[in-house]
Amino acid sequence: MSYLLAHLSDAHIGPLPRPRPRDLMGKRITGFVNWRRRGRLHDMRVLADLVADLQAQSPDHIAMTGDILNLGLPDEFPFARAWLGSLGTPDHVSFVPGNHDAYVRSSLPHLAATFAPWVVQDGVAEAGTADGMPFAFPYLRRRGPLALIGLSSAIPTAPLLASGALGRAQRDGLARLLDEAGARGLARVVMIHHPPHVRGAKRGRGLRDAAAFEAVIARHGAELVIHGHNHRTSVAPLPGPRGPVPVVGVPSCSAVPGTHGHLAAYHLYRFAERAGGGYAVTAERRGLAPGRAGIGDLGPLSL
Repeated sequence: MSYLLAHLSDAHIGPLPRPRPRDLMGKRITGFVNWRRRGRLHDMRVLADLVADLQAQSPDHIAMTGDILNLGLPDEFPFARAWLGSLGTPDHVSFVPGNHDAYVRSSLPHLAATFAPWVVQDGVAEAGTADGMPFAFPYLRRRGPLALIGLSSAIPTAPLLASGALGRAQRDGLARLLDEAGARGLARVVMIHHPPHVRGAKRGRGLRDAAAFEAVIARHGAELVIHGHNHRTSVAPLPGPRGPVPVVGVPSCSAVPGTHGHLAAYHLYRFAERAGGGYAVTAERRGLAPGRAGIGDLGPLSL
């Protein structure tokens, strides 16, 4: 028996709704100017083709690791919810937010209300809110042999910064869920937006408590950690109690210019039970290739 998990991230859907003058206060001013250039890097037709290709692979579950939005504008959220819903029902799709989804503090109530169905933990009727943010992080969803553990590294930051943080409460919760899922013999998959390892991103863009996250993985282990944010394919093993834990980044699912590792793509992970216990995990990439118009096989991904 095997289980197929699809992972995509950083859709940055457009076009951007026309902002009202009062929306362009503080950080959003610089973000809006930047989007007028950066928005051309994201092609919604490519995104639609990529999602269609993903659905054709019939994954058992889909993980989306944030940055559906661009400036966290109130008018962006209905489009973001509709797009996430187009991937599948909340029981078939799991979500964790990115820094662009929580762009400024006023985005947080919209974030909580919009994406709550996709972050509900098993056995919880509805995700609640605390200080305008979902308080269901970390959450755990069992799907087949997987324990999908969602973390939120999305925090509002100052202009020109795109860093993230988990905080002590989330890290402690992660440790508990990893132990519980491990005791049940599940394949533990941690979902987060920011690369959660030290030097995983440029200065001002990384996870502030990456060293503390690494310490949790070193003590409690996991089978796989997946993230977005850097808009490129990457694999960085972290030490775990039973061997290295692969930390895998995926490109933006809508990016068009760039090199082989930066073009729009998604990842597929197949989990197969080993006869002696545990799981064998294999991965492949599908997306755009330089000089090729359509979405297709990009080959295996070495973990």
